[in-house]
Amino acid sequence: MDGFLDNNHRIINYLRLSLTDRCNLRCIYCMPEEGVSFTPHSEILSYEEILQVVGLCAMHGIRKVRLTGGEPLVRKGIISFIERLGYIDGLEEITLTTNGVLLKEFARPLYNCGIRRINVSMDTLRPERFRHITRRDYFDRVWRGIEEAETVGLNPIKINIVAMKGVNDDEILDFARLTYNKPYHVRFIEMMPLGERNIWNPEIFLSVEEILARIRCLGPLRRVDSESLDGPARRYILEGAKGEIGFIGALSHHFCEKCNRLRLTADGNLRGCLFSDHETDIKTPLRQGKEDSYLLELIKDTIKNKPEDHGINIYNLRKCARSMNSIGG
Repeated sequence: MDGFLDNNHRIINYLRLSLTDRCNLRCIYCMPEEGVSFTPHSEILSYEEILQVVGLCAMHGIRKVRLTGGEPLVRKGIISFIERLGYIDGLEEITLTTNGVLLKEFARPLYNCGIRRINVSMDTLRPERFRHITRRDYFDRVWRGIEEAETVGLNPIKINIVAMKGVNDDEILDFARLTYNKPYHVRFIEMMPLGERNIWNPEIFLSVEEILARIRCLGPLRRVDSESLDGPARRYILEGAKGEIGFIGALSHHFCEKCNRLRLTADGNLRGCLFSDHETDIKTPLRQGKEDSYLLELIKDTIKNKPEDHGINIYNLRKCARSMNSIGG
């Protein structure tokens, strides 16, 4: 079987798996600087519980897992967990999204346990601005982590930029120029209204069309076949560049009709959609010792009832109750 089928005839074969809601940054579009309430450790799924759920998913068509957070690399024992994850029959790829703070020390262990592709969230190339956006002074650590990832052979390295007017939009061309000399996949992402304390507002929203229009001044852009790598990004290459530029327009250009994702939060809830607050509690029956067949029905029901679309655009805005760090990036 190639994957679960939902009620809208989409094949769901990709699981985004959050390992923790904790993070070593406090990005302005994700979390407040103070007063963050994290999930107690006892309420976070154990590695053994995660492996059981992933095993069931893989038996029925999940082929790729992306590890997210919070920041997944802050969770103790992550390397041995990834090694165990790699033994699950049916999984074809494990990838990871990180903020890069701990990447320098983890790049080689990640490569050695089978990770080949990573995403690094980095919204600025300027140290001072990095401190403003993340409220932490880790710019050099993140950049050294990206360089180490390249050295050990992780490829492609995707650099994710949340583009915001008046915050970092004056760096759009700087990021695009990175691809001339580096094989990085630079991806511009529209800011999304996630979390009750999210700073989203129309004044700072920047659409991918506006970003693309600015980058065209650098020269011809060739469209890349988006089927060759997973994900919703519209991909381009500047003439003579080693890397790529991608655009993810979750608000202005919905890709819901092609969405192949299921999400498992760190506290044990299945979500069919990033923007939907409907969740299925799989942790409770898991800890009650319910049979695998029961758990599998919960997984199937969540997928079958995956929303047709997220119902959000810049003219019809609602915020999800959960923040990104608690859902999983």
